[in-house]
Amino acid sequence: MPVIPVTRLHLVNAYLVQEDDGLTLVDTAVKGSEKGILAAAEAAGGTITRIVLTHGHGDHVGSVDALRAALPDAELLVGARDAKLLRKDRSADPGEPADAKVRGGLPGTRAQPTGLLRDGDRVGSLRVVDSPGHTPGHIALLDERDGTLYCGDAFHTIGGVHTTAKPGWRFPLPGFATWHKATALESAKTLRALDPRRLAAGHGRVLEAPGAAMDAAIARGA
Repeated sequence: MPVIPVTRLHLVNAYLVQEDDGLTLVDTAVKGSEKGILAAAEAAGGTITRIVLTHGHGDHVGSVDALRAALPDAELLVGARDAKLLRKDRSADPGEPADAKVRGGLPGTRAQPTGLLRDGDRVGSLRVVDSPGHTPGHIALLDERDGTLYCGDAFHTIGGVHTTAKPGWRFPLPGFATWHKATALESAKTLRALDPRRLAAGHGRVLEAPGAAMDAAIARGA
């Protein structure tokens, strides 16, 4: 399936995924991105039927409320743990690392999720993969039709491929916003084990055959 990125500020990506019943939107980019996203959906010849959030940071949920106003029938789905972040709740859950602190911008959303996602759930053709670390409830999404991994901020591809356990010097911001770097590194290994054919990150270009680059990023973060 073709990957349809919608990029804002040359840095932040949302993605449209084609399904038989319409389009799934993965993340919503920064505030003010709704017009570009809706235009891209129209150009793709579909209607957005569901919005899936990889995590609760503002550069991924910024246009949620505007899109929900434009698409009142669309589902809004997020990982069960990061639903708290949509309410601006930074409190820890029992059992989480004592040295972890939720970081980064949490503008919250007025719209609340219509469904909560857990590891192994299906969203159309996408399989939910728990990948905590950047945030406590970060998720990735694997399109099992073509091996595309929508990895949110578990990796980024600006200035090469990097994990948020150790982001590259050209784009250090994901590191500053990471909740727990040791957990982020373990999640990067989990995602690499999926052997994706294509890596679609929240920041940077879409990368074909990313395995070797993911390996190198994990090694740098160790």
